[in-house]
Amino acid sequence: MAATHRKPKPSSTTSTDDPMTETEVEADPEDIGNTQTQVSSLNQPSSEQPRERLHKRYAVSVRWEREQEQQKSRQQANVSSSGPITEEKPMLTYSIEDFHRYFCCCARRVGSMFILKERQDGSPLVIAGPCWPFCTFVTVPLIAVLSSLVAYFIVLNEDSGLPWWFALIYLPIIVFVLVVLFCVSCRDPGLLERVTDEEAAENGWFWNEQVGSYRPAGAMYCRETKTLIYDYDHLCPWTGTAIGRGNMIAFKAFVVSVNVLCYLSIGLVVYLVLTQVF
Repeated sequence: MAATHRKPKPSSTTSTDDPMTETEVEADPEDIGNTQTQVSSLNQPSSEQPRERLHKRYAVSVRWEREQEQQKSRQQANVSSSGPITEEKPMLTYSIEDFHRYFCCCARRVGSMFILKERQDGSPLVIAGPCWPFCTFVTVPLIAVLSSLVAYFIVLNEDSGLPWWFALIYLPIIVFVLVVLFCVSCRDPGLLERVTDEEAAENGWFWNEQVGSYRPAGAMYCRETKTLIYDYDHLCPWTGTAIGRGNMIAFKAFVVSVNVLCYLSIGLVVYLVLTQVF
């Protein structure tokens, strides 16, 4: 039988020419301590250097992204051909885009959504939907102005005949409705990041051609927001945004509370009319 030879393990000792003599190489303890100090200082994050904010790549309309890139390329071409940089003011179109251009100029745009405030990981903290002007200039004034008139002329009026504790019920309902409306309108409805890995198809995900991304079974594409939203239900113009998994609970609370406020206000007006007539 042929003899098998194993590769000898590397030894920590250094052999001289004489096989019977071996000399060990000892490291200086002071050098080891300095090296460990340098390594630990490199591993520890510096508190002076600010952490860069991440930007997630969401699954938005491929056509919208192409239009944005073409617009940027045209602007760069105009700047390079005109010589000195001169910013031209955009013309008024008297459309919804004018609101987006002037009121959301500092926001990060994702499709028709506007991220006003981001977390450190890039997820939206405060976000506005495509119908935010309708919510701001129609929904909020209807709730705030009409309920304030009812509160001033009926609830807080001593001649109305209502008990004083009724204001402790009506006024908190107004505040609750406005707070829940803010939670619906300015919360992430469930935006999904773009996933192009083919392994997602093996997990039951489906390919969506409009956004160029795989999507889970519960996600749908919203044409108004031009994004992929998880558990997408509908677009509510009264709240100004899309309704999905992220703001569904707040939306249900808003629907219930605003109906309570509406019927309660109507009842108070009817009560005032009846007391004045009879």
